[in-house]
Amino acid sequence: MYTQLEQRGMPEPPVNVSTLRRMKTDGEPIACLTAYDASYAALVDAAHTDLVLVGDSLGMVIQGYDTTVPVTVDDIVYHSRIVARGLRRAFLVADMPFMSYTEPGQALDNAVRLMQEGGAMMVKLEGGDDQVGIVQHLARHDIPVCAHLGLKPQSVHKIGGFKVQGREPEQAKEMLASALRLQDAGADIVLVECVPNEAGRAITEALDVPVIGIGAGPDVDGQILVLYDILDITQGRTPRFVKNFQAGCTSPLEAAEAYVRAVKDRSYPAPEHCFS
Repeated sequence: MYTQLEQRGMPEPPVNVSTLRRMKTDGEPIACLTAYDASYAALVDAAHTDLVLVGDSLGMVIQGYDTTVPVTVDDIVYHSRIVARGLRRAFLVADMPFMSYTEPGQALDNAVRLMQEGGAMMVKLEGGDDQVGIVQHLARHDIPVCAHLGLKPQSVHKIGGFKVQGREPEQAKEMLASALRLQDAGADIVLVECVPNEAGRAITEALDVPVIGIGAGPDVDGQILVLYDILDITQGRTPRFVKNFQAGCTSPLEAAEAYVRAVKDRSYPAPEHCFS
């Protein structure tokens, strides 16, 4: 019944929101990966990954869609529930799928499902100023929230493809302002995707909460990649920020450990993985 209390006696207690804030304060990089089932969840947990995301990227890497748009709340609940069974230390975050948080009541209902049925410890949603009210509503009900800025895959049809965001000074300025407003609204983490190094650095320096990057340069508080990408399972073209950590490794666990080490010693991302 009191599993969390029992685990506090572990050599490495479970990661929580306070842990992540302390890591930012101490300058310790936060290593994050996606996972979609119990076996891979146990693997990334064993590799000492700090945060695990059940991303709506499962729509592309698991379900075979071209975008994340078809993913449903039921899909995320199912995959989050089985991932939770494989974790002991890592902090579990689950994506809010496309159109599952269009208004506060709907967002709260779906966030509760992800936490109660899916075992998530935090929910992630895409959007800037338009989601400030949603974040406030969730935070008011003690729902931990990760806000997602920059490239927002659920908006791919609106923006016309998977493109780097924030290259124009005005766009970068607006992104920073949105990050601050989301933090003030109650966001506990901000994830920034596919932006120039300078934009990732500016947001990280301005915010008190941890900033996790995916293609956001080396100066953010943590890095996240899709597990299937680092294991070289993904076929075809991969984004510039992806690195194949399976190369030279004898097992998926060894590759995940290599990724965590590279994040911790800041050898990843290297210049070839970044945008200017």
